[in-house]
This record gives sequence, structure tokens and C-alpha cells, in this order.
Amino acid sequence: MATVDGTGGGGGRARRPRILYLFAGLAVLWLLLGMFGGQYQAKLAEVQKNDNAAFLPGSAESTRVADESEKFRSVQTLPGFIVYQRESGLTAADKAKIAADAEAFRAVPGVDPDQSADPQFSTDGTAANVSVPLVGKKGDVEVTGDELVDVENAVVDIAKKDVPDGLTVHSAGPGGLLVAFIEAFEGIDGVLLLAAGLVVIVILLVVYRSPVLWFFPLFSSVLALGVSVLIIYPLAKHDVLTLNGQSQGILFVLVIGAGTDYALLLVSRYREELHTHASRVEAMITAWRGAAPAIAASAVTVVLGLLCLYLGELNSNKSLGPVTAIGIACTALVMLTFLPVFLVLCGRWVFWPRIPHFDQQADLASHGVWARFAGGLVRRPRMAWVSTAIVLLACAGAMTTLKVDGLSTTDSFTNDPDAILGQEIFDAHFSQGAGAPAVIIANVDRKDEVIAAAEKVPGVSTDPGAVCVQIDYAKVARAIATGSPQLRPGADGCLPASLQVSEVDGRIAVEATITHRYDTPEAYDTVKALRAALHPIAGADALVGGQSAINYDTQQASAHDRNLIVPIVLVVILIVLGVLLRALVAPLLLIATVVLSFAATLGVSALVFNHVFGFANADPGFPLFAFVFLVALGIDYNIFLMTRVREETLEHGTRSGIVRGLSVTGGVITSAGVVLAATFAVLGVLPLVFLAEVGFAVAFGVLMDTIVVRSILVPALSYDIGKKIWWPSKLAKSAD
Repeated sequence: MATVDGTGGGGGRARRPRILYLFAGLAVLWLLLGMFGGQYQAKLAEVQKNDNAAFLPGSAESTRVADESEKFRSVQTLPGFIVYQRESGLTAADKAKIAADAEAFRAVPGVDPDQSADPQFSTDGTAANVSVPLVGKKGDVEVTGDELVDVENAVVDIAKKDVPDGLTVHSAGPGGLLVAFIEAFEGIDGVLLLAAGLVVIVILLVVYRSPVLWFFPLFSSVLALGVSVLIIYPLAKHDVLTLNGQSQGILFVLVIGAGTDYALLLVSRYREELHTHASRVEAMITAWRGAAPAIAASAVTVVLGLLCLYLGELNSNKSLGPVTAIGIACTALVMLTFLPVFLVLCGRWVFWPRIPHFDQQADLASHGVWARFAGGLVRRPRMAWVSTAIVLLACAGAMTTLKVDGLSTTDSFTNDPDAILGQEIFDAHFSQGAGAPAVIIANVDRKDEVIAAAEKVPGVSTDPGAVCVQIDYAKVARAIATGSPQLRPGADGCLPASLQVSEVDGRIAVEATITHRYDTPEAYDTVKALRAALHPIAGADALVGGQSAINYDTQQASAHDRNLIVPIVLVVILIVLGVLLRALVAPLLLIATVVLSFAATLGVSALVFNHVFGFANADPGFPLFAFVFLVALGIDYNIFLMTRVREETLEHGTRSGIVRGLSVTGGVITSAGVVLAATFAVLGVLPLVFLAEVGFAVAFGVLMDTIVVRSILVPALSYDIGKKIWWPSKLAKSAD
């Protein structure tokens, strides 16, 4: 144990065994946990919840309606349709096929036959639809996303079997669109990890210029992901947290990207120390002591920033915080314990062909590209930071054009899944609000007043039977089976009271057909108008829910979370930076530069989304997601820079410390930024607009933070201010 590579000084021999045993034990632990946890990555899809209703807080009005609705119907369904079209007009063979399919759909397990209806035909005779309600919950048993996909696929298989030539068949409706979302996340563990891994390998090959070294950061990141999954899976399975495909996708790229960043910082410092230490154990100990504080501070900052999401109302935000925070914490621990042991045991050859030797030639602050860049930057620091700030402010000006009113379901995909094509046909030929009415729960003694008021609300259909007490489909099924004559609607267009749901605890359920598709701004306006009209009715205690209300409440909760969480994240990060740098001015400066970078990123994103990608809109939660990731991750690079600057300042003074710190960290931080940006850009492989938007914004923002903010704005501004950046610490009184 005297030396690992055959050499070494005696000063470190006494402490080596304890350190080696501790780190070796931790390394073995992470290796076992990571490999075991890797088996659960594919199982995460089993515990995902991707419907909006799963993410609303219990206080949301639509959530309260959903809870009360269960008292009136034991089976809760998700509306779905199969759409048929022949542009020249449906033939007799087409109609026979449609009628046969309608009967076959009722027999599919997972389809509620009682709520199924006869085929409907468009007025022009070119299209038809068959209602296929998917069972979402029966009693207390909820249907999983995978089960919904299986049922929908079974229905579609029937519909597309033996189709007459020229007849097109597609799925449509909320059920089909939800299944399209779920299918978009299928294989996320394979496709996303493979894409991210390939991107990281290519970049690390360029950065390290070694055919071997790339393996160590990537393997360590994969282990960290396995450990994270091992923790997240049981928590999601037992409803401690809610996991959706979006959270899982971001977890994967965040762990791979951040893990590679931490590894780059440690490996770079280790390579530096190998030039000044004969023993690679001593080199790693010194490198670890230098890099660990920055890595730990970075991880703590990101974890605390992500945990702030838990303060929000929306469960998707509340779950994303803990899920990704677990990922970052595991990544930092693996990179600080497993990776050092892995590198030391494998020897210096891992750097081949550029093997660092004990030659005392590692002072990067005095030579190299970044040393020349830093020297040029500080010749005219004020011009550098002022001109950079002006460019960033100009980019930020375009932020006002960012559209965050929410994406309709049909605008949420970057491709054209079957359900989107079917929905376009459905919208063109049938009532867009069909199948997804507003649900009103009110006191039964005010039922007539509630119905009368709802009928007058703009956006509610004026057709007979548009506003009625909910139908009890079990009663209808029994009436059909017995040949009851009570199936004919009354003068108001509603079925007789004997076929409607019964009151429960003095409450009754009413449905109001909306004229617009459930996921459009017009439908949301109708929900608001209904609430405005019904809430004031004395003694009614009316609540408005349904699919449109769920979407609207989700958007409102998302906007609330954005306004609440953003300032909290800033305060948390400011406190962490103050403790880390033991100063006040420097943290304020770093926060201000990152916020400016974030605003510029939003501006550029708005221009790209509107004029390059042609996205219809952005989700209200997009700015919050972009902010948390950009500020938390963007501050990382400033932490990496300023901790090294402070270290150099202690020996060389503030302005020399800034030059030396930028010279030494420039290459590794830029490489880390490129890796993280590339991994987030990989989110674009999934066919969802929201993830494409988040991926672009974070990738662009990270590159801006790395190349512009950290390389020019922060060092130039710090150099111009001088030692006052360390106020009120003692360094503010030291040599400039």
C-alpha cells in the first residue's frame, strides 16, 4: 500500500490506507447498486402517470369534480373515437364495415360497452365516427397507461382489419390522443439513453483525444442513473411521488449531462496533478480536494433549486423536483467516490496517447489558448463586459414575443401520430365538443337553476339535450335489454329521469356540451364563463369540471408555480453562493449575469420557436422549467470558475487570480457546457413539442452561459470591479 504506481512520498503513506479503504468500499457499493438499479430502468414506464388529472392538486375545482363524479358512476371513462373517411362518399361496404366494427369494439376488454354508441355519419356522407369509451377507472381500481395503450391498440387493430380500398381509418378523441402521448414515451430508456450516450462519446473523444478515457465518465454516469432509478422506482410505485414520461426523460439527460460535467472537472484537475505528483494516489487526493468543493457546491445548488419545484401546486412540477434532485445527488456522490477509485486503479494509461507524466509542467495559467484569451480579455475589460451585456439585452428584448398560452393536444407533437390525423378529420365533420362535455356538480335542489344558467353561457351548445343531467349508462343498458319504451328523449332533448344518474348526498351531476374541442383556448374560455355564471347561484355550490376544466386548471396551476418558484430559486442560489464564496458582491454579480443570460435565452427561443420551428405555442410551464435548469445549471459554470478564482486569489491577488482562474478552467468548463448542451438537445428525439422546446432552450442557454457569460461577461466584469467583488470578506482588503 506504500504506492499504487510504484512511487510516492512517505508523507501520505499513513493516511492512504484509511482513504483507500473508505473510497474502495463506496466504489464497490455504487457499482453493485448501479448495476442492480439498471434492471429497473425499463420498469419506470410501469409507474408513469401521463394524464393531466394525475397532476392537479386536490384543491383544484376540476379535481373536486372528478372526485364527486365517482359517486354517480362506478366506471370512469376516457372518451375515444374511431374515425372513418372516404372523400368520395361512404359506400354500402364502408357502412357495413363500420357497423360491424361498432359491435366488435363493445366486446374488447377495457372498452365500456354501456357507454358505446351507434355510428354517427357526417352530413356530407364522407365520414363516420364510432364512440369507443376507454375505461380509466373502475371502482377504486385505476387503469395504467400501458393497459390503456393495449386496449386502444386492440380497438385500432379491429378497425384497420379488412378495410375496403379507399377507406381511411384513424383513432381520435381524448383517449386516442392520450395513448399517442404514452406511446411517445415508450422506449424512452433505450432511445434517449442511446442518443445521449453516443453524443457524449463523440464529444469526449474530441475533448480528451483519447480512445479510452471517454468510457470512465460515461460508465460512472450510467451507474449514477441506475442508483437513481433504484430509489425513484419504489417511490413512484407507492405514490410517494408522481412520475411521468417528461420527468423520466429529463432525469436521463440530466444525469448523463451533469455526470459528465462533474467528471470533466475532476479528470481535468487529476491530469493537472499527475504532472506534479509521482504517485497517482497523491495526485488524486490533491485533485479531489481541489475539485470536490466546486462539484459539491454545484450539486447542492442544483438539488436545492430543483427541490424548490416541490413548493408548486402542480404535481408534475412537485414530482420533477424530487426525481431530478435524486438524480443529481446520486450523480455527485458517484463522481466523487466511484470515479476517483476507478481512475486510480486503472493507472495513467487511461489518458493514452497523451499520458501525463511527473514533469512539473502543468501550469496552464501561463500557456495555452485560454491563457492567451484571458490575457487579451483583461486588456479592455470594460468594453468586453459592456458590449456583451448589450448583446444579451438585445436578445432578451425578443422575450416579449414568447407565446406561453399552452399547447392544444394536436399541437403538442412534432410528428403526426394516427390520433392527430383522426382528430383533424373528426373536427372537420363533427361537433368538436362531442365526447368531452363540461361536468357540473351542484346541489340537487338548485338543479333547474344551474341548467338554465349553463344553457345561456356562450360556448355551450344550443342544440336540444346539450345540457342535461348525466346519463346512467347501466340503466340505459338494462332498458335496451328489456325493450323499454323510455329511451326516447323528452322535449328538452334529455333522456327521462329514470335513465339519469340518481342524486347522491343531495348532489347531482350535469353535463354541458361545449361547442369547441376540449383542449382549445375557446373551450377554456367556456369553462371560465360557466364558473362565472354558476358560482354565484345561491345554495347551488356548483363546481365545473371535465376534460377542458382539467386542462385549464393545469395551465393556471402551472402559471402560479412559475410566479412562486422563480424568486425562491434565486434566493436559495444566492444564499448558497454567499456561503461558498464567503462574499456578497460576487454572488449578486453571478446571479445577475445568469438571469440576464436566461432572459436572452427566452428571447432567442421565442424567435426560433415562432419563425424557425413554427411551433404553435409553448406550455405555461416552459419558462419555469427553462429557468430552473438554466439558472441552476448555468450557475454551475460560474461556481467552477469562481471557486478556482478564489483559490488563485489567495496566492496571487484578485485580478491575477481572475486571469489564472479563467486560463485554467476555460477548456474544461467549455467542454462541460458543450456536453450538457448536447445531452439536453437529445430531448428532441422524442416527438413532443414541450420537450423539444425545453431541450433547445437549455442547450442554447447552457452554451451561452459557457461561452459568453462565463468566458467574457463574468471575468471581465469581475476584473473591472477588482477586489471589491469579495466584499465583505477579508479578500476585499487584500492585494488587487
